[in-house]
Formats: sequence, structure tokens, C-alpha cells
Amino acid sequence: MLEEKQEMIAQLTGIKSSKKNYYTELKKTVEQLEKKNLQLEIMNEIMKSIKVDMPLDNILSNMIDKLQMLIDFDHISISLLQNNKLVLVNVYPKDSRCVKIGSTIFEHNSLYWTALNERKIILQELVGSPIHFYEKKHLAALHLQTILVLPIYSKNKKIGVLCMGRTDQTIWNEDELSFLEQLTDHLAITIENVQLYGEVLHAKQQWEDTFKAVDDMIIVFDKDLHILQYNDAANDFYQIRKKTNLLINEPSLKQLIIDTFNAQKAGYLELNYPDQTICEVYSYPIHNKENNLYGVIAYIKDVTGKRKMEAQLIHSGKLAAIGEMAAGIAHELNSPLTAILGNSQLLLRDFSKEDPVFSLLYDIKKCGDRCKQIIKSLLTFSRQDEYIFEPVSLNEAVSQVLNLVKYQFEKNQIQFHIHLQPDLPLIEGSRTQIEQIIINLLLNAKDALEQTSRQEKAITIKTSYQHNELHLTVKDNGIGIEEERISNIFHPFHTTKKSGTGLGLSVSLGIAKKHGGFIDVISQLNKGSTFTLKLPVQSSQGTEVKM
Repeated sequence: MLEEKQEMIAQLTGIKSSKKNYYTELKKTVEQLEKKNLQLEIMNEIMKSIKVDMPLDNILSNMIDKLQMLIDFDHISISLLQNNKLVLVNVYPKDSRCVKIGSTIFEHNSLYWTALNERKIILQELVGSPIHFYEKKHLAALHLQTILVLPIYSKNKKIGVLCMGRTDQTIWNEDELSFLEQLTDHLAITIENVQLYGEVLHAKQQWEDTFKAVDDMIIVFDKDLHILQYNDAANDFYQIRKKTNLLINEPSLKQLIIDTFNAQKAGYLELNYPDQTICEVYSYPIHNKENNLYGVIAYIKDVTGKRKMEAQLIHSGKLAAIGEMAAGIAHELNSPLTAILGNSQLLLRDFSKEDPVFSLLYDIKKCGDRCKQIIKSLLTFSRQDEYIFEPVSLNEAVSQVLNLVKYQFEKNQIQFHIHLQPDLPLIEGSRTQIEQIIINLLLNAKDALEQTSRQEKAITIKTSYQHNELHLTVKDNGIGIEEERISNIFHPFHTTKKSGTGLGLSVSLGIAKKHGGFIDVISQLNKGSTFTLKLPVQSSQGTEVKM
């Protein structure tokens, strides 16, 4: 009876109805909160899954996978602004595209461009709609019925367009639109960061590629003289280990870096290596934005070839001047010499061998012939026209040079010991250049002998054929060369003589190499030196060579 009364009161007052409505509203509110939480959770997961160094395709794939948990869609695409052009960069599903990735979306009559330019979300039906736009036929081909076009902006900067489509007439509700609008805001920041990171990475890669591609050596040092960076050329030359942080074992280079740090200004150094390599080193201090010194760049250039060329040019210029002078002297001497030889020959016919005058006339003719040979040899050696590679006899070249210098050497009490192997094969080369090597070696021996107090001064010249090579050995018993200086004697401008140029041996080695040969040296201090010119019998040179 009591229960019936309570039920009647509830019906009359509407309490039961109010409770039902309350629980219905509460349930609806809880569902909305759960949906909102799910949206926030998915948004958070999308943002957490994105890394600035991720490819854009991976970022969009992660976003699409999580987005499907919240919103129903059958097609999604993203187009980004690149060089003021709207370019399609990603489509999902991959097979739901009628336009190639990378295609440009033209602005005229474009729904995408309208959404981007007017910065508004566009909801557009495709089926039964009389509105025509550029993208319509491509999207309709995918059997989409409605599309949602959302502009992507970062602050006031245009980034691109997000397009989503459905194959049914399901309505896009306010919650979905609000969520997608927030998503595009976050996506805009992410895409811009990725693009900026890509630009920085590209610039960094370009700089590194340029740094590595430079033919000259570049090494960057920090304040502790550790190597921070180096290019391929430096690695090849110094064989720097990949994990090293130690300074290259080069005391003079180390001192240059220290001096550059202390002075905070550019420095210069020339390095000479035992293998005759010559390097110029330029050091430059590196400052940060606050103008604080934090490193030094060493720019190292191999100038070996340049120095050799300079040496050859200087030497060639001097020889050219000598040649011109010798030609002038020869022409001046030839006229009186011709008269002397001619008259002495005529007078010899008038006297018998028993006549005392005959021996005097014969000496005049003999000396005249010798003068003629000297002038001829001097002209031949000093001629600075084009040198042509042709068959050359090494023994004849030695004899020609001896005709030129032997008398002068013997006047200085220097004796010659000549051992020329007969029947040597010919070599392909320039006789004038080979004679130049021989005379340079002889003059070098003469200088060494003049510095010794030895009573018997001698030069031994020997030719031989060994292992398909012709060897010319010039040996002296002069002052010799210090062991630590032997590696430098072929360097251009290296000399211990006040009047020397330091070019003779350098030029000689260059000529030998042009003939496919080399010059070896063995020396002991106070005992003498032996230089050996080695020339291949079959040379690869067969062309005209200029010095």
C-alpha cells in the first residue's frame, strides 16, 4: 500500500521522469568527455610520434594510422606549397590516386587554392553538385561523394592543404571539424619544422660535400689542438684515423697552429717532406658570433709541381739568355777563327814537317780546331728551341759535354776517369736535355771538389747497360753531403753555395722523369758523392717536349 502511494506521488510530481532525463544527459556528457579525451589522446600520440628528422611520408603515415581510430574517411591527401606552387606530396590509401605524387595543382578554378587563399574550411559534395572546380574529376574518379578541404597555416604563413573524402553521405559533424582544425594547426607547425630542418640539413650537406671535394687539404683544430674536422685530401695525405682526436705529428705545423691561436691572426708556413713534396700552409683563426676564438683552420696546398715548373721556367730563361749570348759570341769568333784556321792550313803546305815553323803552325791549327769544337758544343748545348725526342747515344752525349768542359776542369787540377761501355743501345730522348743533365752533374761534382783540401781531385764517369736501362754514373771524391740534407738536394732553390741558384739538380731530375728515368744519389760526408742517371731504353715519350 505504501509503495503504491509513493509511485503515485512520483508520477504526479514528475520525479521519475526527471531522474530518467538526468541519467540520459549524464550519459551523453560522459560520452562527449570520453570522445574529447580520446581526441586529445590521439592528438598527443600523433605529436609524440613525430620527430623533426623523420621523412614527411613517415609523419603522414603515423598521423593517418591514428586518425582512423577517431574519424571515418576513405581518402586523404596533403598538398604543400613549394616555390609558390601547390604540389601533391602524399595520398592515402596509396592506390587511391588519379594524379601522380609531385604533380602541381594549378590555381585557376581550384578548390584547394580557394581554401588556402581564403583560409577557410570547405565542405563540398561531389555527387549532384553543379559546382565545377579543377580537382572535381580526379576526386570523383575515386567514387567520393563528399570532401573536406582544410587549409594548413603556420601563423600567417601558407603551408598547404589537407583534403579528406568519404564514399558515402555521412555528415561531417562539428566535433570532427573542430578536431581537424586543431590537427591542421599542429600539423602546420610540424611540417614547417621538418621543412626548416630539411633546409638546414641540405645546407649542411652541401657545405660538407664542398669541404670534402676541395682538392687542397683542410684541417680544423680546436684550442686543445685536437682535430675537429678534415677533408678527404687531408686524410689521404696524412692518413688520419677516423676516430683520432690528436694533432698530426708535425712539429712545425703544430707550432703554426699555436702561434695562430696566440696572435689571433693568419699565419703561413712552408713544409718540405723527405719525398721532395713541398706544401704551403695557411692558418686562419675561427671566431663565433660573440667574436670569441674557438678554432683554427689549416689550409694546406701541395705546390711541388708548381715549384718545379717555376724552377724549370727560371732555368730555361737563364739558358735562353746564355744561348743568345753564346750565339752572338760564336758569330763574332767564327770570322777571325776561320781566318786563323785557313791561313794556318795554307802555311802548313809551304813547310815540311822537319821545319821548326811547322810545329808552331800545327799547334795554331790544332788550337783553332779545338776552339771551333768548343764553340760548336756551346751552341749545341745552349740552343733553347724545341726539343724533339729521337734516338740518342748516351756515350756521344757524354763526349760532347766533355769537349765543352774538360779543359776547364783540368785547369783546376781535376782529373777525369772515363769508362764508357761500348755498343750501348740508343734511347729515345732529347740529346740537348740529356747533355744538360750531364753538365749539371759535372758542375755539381766540381763544386764539391773545390770545397775539399784533398790533393788528388777526381771525377769518374761511367756508362753501363743494366736491366733494360742505361746508367750514367758521375762519382767524385769531394766534400760529400750531410745525411740529413740528401733528401733536400733535389728541391728547387736548395743550395749551400753563395753564388748557386739551387736549380741544377731540380731541373735535372725533372728532365730525367720526362724521359721516364730517375736520378739516384749516394753520399758520405768528406768521402764524396755518386750520382746515377737511369734512363729506360724504351721510353714512353715520343712527342715534342718544350722546357
